[in-house]
Amino acid sequence: MAAGLALLGTEGAGEVQTPVRGAAASALHVGDRVWMRHAKAGELCERFETVHVVSGSTLVESVPTYRGEGKTFG
Repeated sequence: MAAGLALLGTEGAGEVQTPVRGAAASALHVGDRVWMRHAKAGELCERFETVHVVSGSTLVESVPTYRGEGKTFG
């Protein structure tokens, strides 16, 4: 999560609206993006064909998800 932000203790990251607190929160406006690590890999992997692995601002690797490999699980 962005520096200066934290999730509330009573709520985790949601699908659309996620309350955050911290020094940086006062500078946010409705519609601003806040990047977070996805908590549910299955949801991410069923919607995207590739996951990009980054370290800082460097792209380390791009790997296919199971969707990208043409697999589905029901």
